[in-house]
Amino acid sequence: MESIVKLIIANIAVAAALCAGLMPTPATAAERPLWGYGVRSCTDYLLACEAEEAGDAAEFQRYEDWLTGFISGINLATGEDALRGSGIESAMRRTRAHCKGHKDDDFFNATMDFVRSLSSLK
Repeated sequence: MESIVKLIIANIAVAAALCAGLMPTPATAAERPLWGYGVRSCTDYLLACEAEEAGDAAEFQRYEDWLTGFISGINLATGEDALRGSGIESAMRRTRAHCKGHKDDDFFNATMDFVRSLSSLK
């Protein structure tokens, strides 16, 4: 439980920094101070999706937990619902669709593609 709380706090801090414009974009993975599942590749995420479909949801759940904390951070930083009511499950599905077509992206950028499509964040 303590590690989940630390992960959520870290994700909120990253989201707040992004929304405040404090983090430069675009930057390479080596230059970004991002941690956790957000820096994992789309290929890794797709493998987790396949494992979840086969009955092993542990790794998939870690991605969902990261996304939940990240979106919560964006919501807190912006004062609005970044997903516009679509929910975490929709974000996970949309991120999966993005990853299928952009396997070199990381989970963070795949997620932000969806968030940007729904919100004023650009």
